[in-house]
Amino acid sequence: MGSLRTDRGRILEALEDRLRPLDFVDAMWEGGAVSFGRLDPWSDIDLYVVADDARVPDALKAIEETLSRLSPIQQRYVVPHPPESGIAQAFYRLEDAGPFLLVDLAVLKRTAPDKYLEPRIHGPAVVAFDKTGVTQPPPFDAEGFVKQLEVRLARLFARMEMFFPFLEKEIRRGHALDALATYRWLIFDSLVEVLRMKHGPAHYDFRDRYLYPELPPDVVRRLETLAFVGDPGAVAQKASEALEWFRETAAGVDPAEVRAALASSGERGRREVPPRDGRAEGGR
Repeated sequence: MGSLRTDRGRILEALEDRLRPLDFVDAMWEGGAVSFGRLDPWSDIDLYVVADDARVPDALKAIEETLSRLSPIQQRYVVPHPPESGIAQAFYRLEDAGPFLLVDLAVLKRTAPDKYLEPRIHGPAVVAFDKTGVTQPPPFDAEGFVKQLEVRLARLFARMEMFFPFLEKEIRRGHALDALATYRWLIFDSLVEVLRMKHGPAHYDFRDRYLYPELPPDVVRRLETLAFVGDPGAVAQKASEALEWFRETAAGVDPAEVRAALASSGERGRREVPPRDGRAEGGR
């Protein structure tokens, strides 16, 4: 790959220098890996910016101009959001930053209803600047969250009991690919979701993201054995084991334990970035 001329620290420093003086930009912060203390050489930059509703295009223009001065923009990938979300999101790959250090940018309107600041879900915001206090975490409805989780758990259980025979149906038809697809979406994915409810309920709907840091090592190792199906004949056996584990785990999801886990994760606070000279080499 060669020597890369644009690193994490330079990107963040340049964007802060460009955005902080703009009167229509209120705040800039990082989320993602840095929020959870999981930064590694393959982490991208999860960047949030809040701007005046009418000036979001101007904020995007300033950001893209800044990135272009650092490095040619190799690719821009826009993520569509409904207008009512108040989110303009795009990924940027910089030619001089390599394939992994993407800039995952979300420019949020001041009136955006969700600014991804709940620390139980998104980790504490790593704030570069905040002129208006917008990065303060919003109130968290723990009881509402628990009720939502319980509704989802009941639905997963009912769905599993209703549709599990579809796996055998596809096996009897000799449709190995359809059987494998049923195993993945119905059985394995549902198992992952209830394991998250048990071991990390704040992220129960994160599907298969962040399994290694968020589930116990023995659970991850067992999941690995179920995830990889060597041949069509193994699908039924793995599905039977996964179903048993699903039922056992679902029965063990305790709302009181969920509340306790949410309370514990809610003790995270927001983080300020270190002084600029401390992050010049991408130490965020």
